[in-house]
Amino acid sequence: GILCSDFPEQLIAVRKDAPLLIGYGADGNYIASDVTALLAHTRTVTYMEDDEVAVVTADHVQILGRDGCFLEKEKHQIQWDVSAAEKGGYAHFMLKEIHEQPDALKNTILPRLSKGQPDLADDGIPDSILKDCRRIHVIACGTAMHAGMVARALIEPGIRIPVTVSIASEFRYETPLIDEKTLVIVISQSGETIDTLAAMRLAQSYYAPVLAIVNVKGSTIARESNYVLYTHAGPEIAVASTKAYSVQLAALYLIYCRMALVRGVYSPVQAENFMKELLDAIPAMETMISRKDEVKNIVNHIISKSDAFFIGRGLDYAFSLEGALKLKEISYIHAEAYAAGELKHGTIALISEQVPVIAIATQEHIFAKTISNVREVKARGAFVILLVKESAVIEDDIADVQIRIPDIADSFTVFPIAAILQLIAYYA
Repeated sequence: GILCSDFPEQLIAVRKDAPLLIGYGADGNYIASDVTALLAHTRTVTYMEDDEVAVVTADHVQILGRDGCFLEKEKHQIQWDVSAAEKGGYAHFMLKEIHEQPDALKNTILPRLSKGQPDLADDGIPDSILKDCRRIHVIACGTAMHAGMVARALIEPGIRIPVTVSIASEFRYETPLIDEKTLVIVISQSGETIDTLAAMRLAQSYYAPVLAIVNVKGSTIARESNYVLYTHAGPEIAVASTKAYSVQLAALYLIYCRMALVRGVYSPVQAENFMKELLDAIPAMETMISRKDEVKNIVNHIISKSDAFFIGRGLDYAFSLEGALKLKEISYIHAEAYAAGELKHGTIALISEQVPVIAIATQEHIFAKTISNVREVKARGAFVILLVKESAVIEDDIADVQIRIPDIADSFTVFPIAAILQLIAYYA
């Protein structure tokens, strides 16, 4: 945005490689990089493209292309409520958004249920791209990439097709092995993540169909992707992504179930049962959020240490990655996630007296293996916080703290576990 003293009533706005939108208000016009900044002033916006220039005054907006010709741009109406961008009595936006997750999940899932089965027809996503693809490539950054890791651990064994998860900032500089039979799923809360956008454009240059999972309607990734699945989470103000992670997972679970159905992996009854179990994860998450004081009481030991480790196997390892990111992002405590079986390959040397280890063991088929790794770190004096299901049978002294989640199917424990890990980071 450029101001010039020779033209005090005029603002020049230019977009290049970063989000920029124009807001049309009753008392003036605005420029912003994000919709949430405008909610208190207007819900009518225009998204600018790279190399476009806008001349903005209090009562008029002109948008020009790079060739200097005036453009007629579409105006979009933002449906988000202004109150969604306010703290609503919570101490911080992050805590508010942790509490909003159950409702956000319902907003993502329920409109896409038809007779108990996932239905993506209203999103314009044809069954053919799910049925005909030979492989899946997930591209994302940070938390969104961790959602992709969960999806890989779900889809590969469930549907038996290869799934690759790439960090967008790496993928965009590669020569990827993708083609028109590769379904590329890009994930971005804002729909403006520059590395993800560049990676998506590269994938499209290889003729791969792109399905975008985004939260912000009209965003660049949403506009440029072949297909889009909106998560309907409402604005996420906190820098640390919480509800966006949960709804991205929900979207990926919907895609998985629909894919299993159209490929004949699931019968209609099996698809209905999967969706029931997905919905059962919502009250399980609500239960863990309601027990936030239990989580609050355990962080004193974590904040007195300079390092923390998260361990798990399979899906639990994918959950661990996000837990470690949240802790370091919010508390500035060094945290790392490891596949529990890798501890013996060098990492065990870092486990010393009273070092916090958050161990996740919710997957029944590898539960005993993970518990053996917990014994290893406990033997070296670690302070162990163990996350397990309510019905898990283990010795009381295997961990310093046990947090038990409701008994739900293994594939869905990510939702209550996510709430715990977010609360650990928040209170730390």
